[in-house]
Amino acid sequence: MSETTLAAPDIQLPPTQAELPFDDGVPMESARHKAQMDLLINGLIPWLDQREDGYVGGNMFVYYSLAQVRNKDFKGPDFFAVLGVPKGERRSWVVWEEEKAPDVVIELLSDSTAAADKNEKKLIYQNQMRVPEYFWYDPFNPDDLAGFSIQQSEYQPITPNTQNQLVSKSLGLALQLWQGNYQGIDATWLRWANLRGELLPTPEEKQSQRAEQERQRANKAELQLLQTARNLLETGMTVEQVTKLTGLSASEIEK
Repeated sequence: MSETTLAAPDIQLPPTQAELPFDDGVPMESARHKAQMDLLINGLIPWLDQREDGYVGGNMFVYYSLAQVRNKDFKGPDFFAVLGVPKGERRSWVVWEEEKAPDVVIELLSDSTAAADKNEKKLIYQNQMRVPEYFWYDPFNPDDLAGFSIQQSEYQPITPNTQNQLVSKSLGLALQLWQGNYQGIDATWLRWANLRGELLPTPEEKQSQRAEQERQRANKAELQLLQTARNLLETGMTVEQVTKLTGLSASEIEK
């Protein structure tokens, strides 16, 4: 009986994240577009820090099919978020490696991209990537804000709630408009918030909040110490005795 040697099948594995292009060198439309993307991403970072899973990215390639790779259609969303995946750095988001498409995508509109974002890209997110929720926003026109969720295989508009928020059921959060200064730009910004209408702070805002809380605690402790000094003086103790007990200077006590 002769042995038969079977030839190994010629299986071509799909490219990996390390093999795919990850940067097209095209900058954001404007400084405001870049700042808006940063605000959306940075607003989720402290929130994600409290979770054991999740990834947030922006202006990076999302690969969803080999046809896309062959056609060199590498454009990615301005913002996307994914839950239920390990944390860690990515060069790009490769759906066949991650085994999951983004849960939420946001495109920032401009004169040159609005038509594609509202039509071709919307259809790609709906039909090919199957992104559960899609939003768009024009940083220079706050009235041009919309959200969609997939229902029966098609995007349906998300109706604003009583607080005029667009709720993301995927994240359990909401998007709302905020007038303020970010990165030196006064504008109306799109921000993440909880369903009570409280904005999710960026890491910089959280640091400022902690510093303010520390300052308030220090002021409260100083007032309490001064009140203690007054109480001691009222018992008949001398200023010198009170300074030794409290550590306050004589001038502070006399004030």
